Parts: sequence; C-alpha cells; structure tokens
Amino acid sequence: MVAIENQSQGHRAAEAAAHPRIPREARRLLHEMAASWADVADCRALQVIPLKGAMTNEVYHVRWLNGAPATADSGEVEAEAAAREREVRKVLVRIYGDGVELFFDREDEVRTFECMSRHGQGPRLLGRFTNGRVEEFIHARTLSAADLRDPEISALVASKLREFHNLDMPGPKSVLIWDRLKNWLKTARNLRSSDESKKFRLGSLENEIAALEKEFSGDYHGIGFCHNDLQYGNIMIDEDTNMLTIIDYEYASFNPVAYDIANHFCEMPADYHSEKPHRLDYSKYPDTDEQKRFVKTYLSNSVSEEPDAEEVENLLQSIEKYTLASHIVWGLWGIISDHVNDIDFDYKEYARQRFEQYWQKKQALLTS
Repeated sequence: MVAIENQSQGHRAAEAAAHPRIPREARRLLHEMAASWADVADCRALQVIPLKGAMTNEVYHVRWLNGAPATADSGEVEAEAAAREREVRKVLVRIYGDGVELFFDREDEVRTFECMSRHGQGPRLLGRFTNGRVEEFIHARTLSAADLRDPEISALVASKLREFHNLDMPGPKSVLIWDRLKNWLKTARNLRSSDESKKFRLGSLENEIAALEKEFSGDYHGIGFCHNDLQYGNIMIDEDTNMLTIIDYEYASFNPVAYDIANHFCEMPADYHSEKPHRLDYSKYPDTDEQKRFVKTYLSNSVSEEPDAEEVENLLQSIEKYTLASHIVWGLWGIISDHVNDIDFDYKEYARQRFEQYWQKKQALLTS
C-alpha cells in the first residue's frame, strides 16, 4: 500500500488515516527537510511506502516525486516505473516500537548508529522526532532468506562481519550476553503468568544461563563489536558493486565473535517475509560444509591465505556451543515481545520453537 500526501487537507487526512503510526511531528520534519532541497518542487508531494519484515520498529520508505503522475489507466508495474523515473529524493523513516526499553537503551542505540555512520558503515542520521528518526535511504536491496544460502553472498557476509567485529567503537569492551540473558529472563518471568512460565520452563533457565556462562568463561575466541541480530533483513547489498551494508544496531554490543556467528547461523531457518513469518524451518540450518566455508572466509586475512585448520575447527566448536545462548536470547525476546508488541507476528510460537531448539541442541551436545 502506498499513501500519497499533497497540499490538500483532504489528502493529508487520508494519509494520516492510512498510516496513523506516522506522527504529525514526523511529517512536519519531512516537509521541513524537503523544503531545503532545491531539487524537490513540492515538499508535500511525497509518497509513504510501508516496508515489511521489521519486528521491533515500523519502517517506511518515503520519496518525493517531480513531474506529472502516471495516467489513471496505467498498470501497477507501469505506474511504479514511472514513479521511479520521477523520484528525486528518498529517505527511510523509522517509528520506534513499543516497549523497546525492555530490550535496550534507545539513546545508546542512537549513539551507536551515529558512530557507525562516522565509520562509513551505515546510513546517515538525517533527523529525529519524539518516537523515531529519519535516516538516509541506502541505494541497495535487502537480502532475502535464500540469499544467505548463496555461497558467494555468504562469503561476502563473512568478510563484512569480520570487518564489523574489528570496528573501534567507544565504551567498555566487556561481554554483554550474560547480563542480557539474566535481565531478559527476569523481565519475562515478571510479565508471564505462572502457567506460561511453566510451559516455557522459565524456572529452569536461571541455572541453564549460569551453567553456560561458567562453561564459556575465558573461552571466547576473541571479543568484538557484535551485531547480535544478523538476520537477512539487516544486511543490504549494492548489486552494482557487491558491497554489503549491515544495518539496525539496536542489539549491538561487545560480545564473543563466536556468539555473533552462531546467531547468524540460527537466523538461516527464518523467512520473515513468508505467510507465516514466525515459523522456523531448521532443514535450512547451514550444514557442516556451509559452516566451514563461512568460518574459513571469516578467518582469512586475504583471498589467497588459508586459515589454520585447528583455528577453524576451534571456532566452529565454539559457534556450535553458542547456538545455545542464541536460542535462549530469542526465546526470551519472543515472550517479552508478545506482551509489549502489537506487530502481526506470533511471538509465543516463535519463542516455543527457539526454546525447543535449545533443549534439543543441549541434548545433542551432551551425547556427542
């Protein structure tokens, strides 16, 4: 659905009704920004296009068009092609989701966003309003679920992730994962009934988290600045240059790099643009060969240099164990999100699958 805004009060009312979550303050900011651009003839002649796949925020593609619109008898494809030819400016508007303060500090996230921009790693911040911001629109496409299984694209992701992990970011270089797990578990238990807590076995997770922390203590294979949510929707590719951009840093922090790679592998069964975006297909989890290719590329300093075989194997083993932490993190995220978020997504079912994978993976590791 595309909402069109122009100078008439009637059209503005229709646009507001179509997208009630785009606040008046944000629209005013967009108008002010466009008024300062010489190539935009009418600052109110904009289109607002909802983007699918976001589960924490609402995200919109906003563009300004010049010239005459397509004729009324034009088909949808022809109209869109004509609109792209008339497009002179575009931005991304992000409306913050409800309850995000339970997961992360928004001001910390904005500081990370701005720092990443200074590093040339992401879009520029163009403006802020009370419950959201306006960002530079990156001229690239978002990866699809299938892209992550493409060997060439997977190699690009591995190299880009190594670069991301090596970024010199401000703040203490301490591991966050264990505090996050403990805090999210406490929040989940406070939000859910005793029956639901029993259903998801929340009462046993405190000991599980403590045991994982003890087992992984000192066995981090390097601490880096981790994205912590590297699903396909947070990676964009410029198909002219094959350059990748990693976006959306709400959960980013310093962590063991093995955890970040494990989390990326755990995202491969997901397709958040399917008819049932909460369903996870674990037949799509990367097999041993895929994992090894990814890790070899990640550890390689150049195209010609082969990493040490023992180093590859050690990192693979750590990644395998850190999948346990990933499943608990996103299981808890699902339980909390079900309480605070009204996005059309079955958070409880998503959480159930992640916890189920945790217990299965733990048993497999114990018997291997």
